[in-house]
Amino acid sequence: MKLVTQLICPVSPERVDENRVRVTALGVVFMMGAYFVTGIALFPALLVVDFFIRAFTKLSYSPLSYLAHLFVKLIGTKAVLIDKAPKMFAARIGFIITTITTLGALLHFPLLAYISGSVLVLFAFLECGLNFCMGCWLYTIVVYPLVRKNQD
Repeated sequence: MKLVTQLICPVSPERVDENRVRVTALGVVFMMGAYFVTGIALFPALLVVDFFIRAFTKLSYSPLSYLAHLFVKLIGTKAVLIDKAPKMFAARIGFIITTITTLGALLHFPLLAYISGSVLVLFAFLECGLNFCMGCWLYTIVVYPLVRKNQD
């Protein structure tokens, strides 16, 4: 098995504030925590909408990222601009995972909902707590080899 020696992330000229991204990820952890505690499918369903806005629209903010923006502004941190493309890719992964979680909750497959929700919490925690983008790893290991294979 080939070891990953260099991450290859999607790139774009657009930038976002890393602080806002990390606080948004913390909001995802809290929303999924609310689902785990209550079992109310509305929480992951709201995240589906939030991830959809971030992943597939040109809107500047989703509800969670807007709240994160307000929080970052309130505490007065200096913006740390990073590439937006990896975060868009991660939002698309989040959209898929929250859709699975919501469907699992609504269709009475609680094990599926809790496992997929736990994966989402892990990814979001890695982003907010450790500044580790799992999306970059998934892109490098899964997407990039497929794209490269199709170009050869």
